[in-house]
Amino acid sequence: MTDSYRPASWKILLAFAIIYFVWGSTYLAIRIGVREMPPFLMAGLRFTAAGLALYLWMRLTGVPSPNWHEWRGATILGTLMFLIDYACLFWAEQRVPSGLAAVILAAIPVCITLLEIIFLRSQRLTLRLALGLAVGIVGVAVLMNPSSSLGEAPLDRAGAIALLVACCGWSVGTIVSKRLVLPESKAMSAAAQMLSGGVQLLLLAAVAGEFTHFQPYSVSRIAWFSLLYLIIAGSIISYTAYVWLLHYESPTKVGTYAYVNPVVAVILGAALGGETLGRRTMIGTALILVSVVAITTIRGRQLSGSRKESEGHRARAAAD
Repeated sequence: MTDSYRPASWKILLAFAIIYFVWGSTYLAIRIGVREMPPFLMAGLRFTAAGLALYLWMRLTGVPSPNWHEWRGATILGTLMFLIDYACLFWAEQRVPSGLAAVILAAIPVCITLLEIIFLRSQRLTLRLALGLAVGIVGVAVLMNPSSSLGEAPLDRAGAIALLVACCGWSVGTIVSKRLVLPESKAMSAAAQMLSGGVQLLLLAAVAGEFTHFQPYSVSRIAWFSLLYLIIAGSIISYTAYVWLLHYESPTKVGTYAYVNPVVAVILGAALGGETLGRRTMIGTALILVSVVAITTIRGRQLSGSRKESEGHRARAAAD
């Protein structure tokens, strides 16, 4: 992941700032947009546009188009990681503060590890791993417990359940991705997944009747700007910075965005979105992030000998 040429330090710092703060801000942008736009339609427009742009960019640089088997694999992941995950996320953010949505989705490594231990038997349960999982589960319970909200408004139950379904969808997709035929180019793979997922989200929007009730002229400029921000900054620019960083920094260091994004989302939600930043949010956030750091560092050691990065990690980076 290193190169004989080393870019200027300010370029490295700028790329880190983009994946830290732009990706962290996407949750607030979603919440702003879904106040006026139908959630499935907004998600579909975002990923269809971003996936198509990334696909065309790859084709212009000489990357071959996926074959039929690769499109099939990308479509399966598009269903799990975009149709299920982002349909639930965009829908939930009509009911749940953006900061809390980001924190709950930060528990995806907890969900992946539980699936590997319980169903796949591919992960050995050590004492440290068990403690990490327990801390993460307690963190989620703190956020979702309606009887003890610690002075904050109780979390909407339907929205919270939708976020847990989103976690499960992405986690299953991450595991399944290792068994699917996908494009060799990671960027093309991410583009195919986003494009197929975006089209499926648009079909869901049509089935849900969102096109019928959608009136584009009634949507404010700030809502349209949030959609453009998600497409251009949240997906295209940030993913470019992410891929570029991987050439000069270790995946472990670049992957620290997963710890920073929820904190940025919580702070922005409180500062710009009028969301409450109380004891429940701070305690739940701290517990989940401690759990994620513990789990990912353990997995990082176990996978240190492998050069293959998971498709799910790459796709999530492009999507955020």
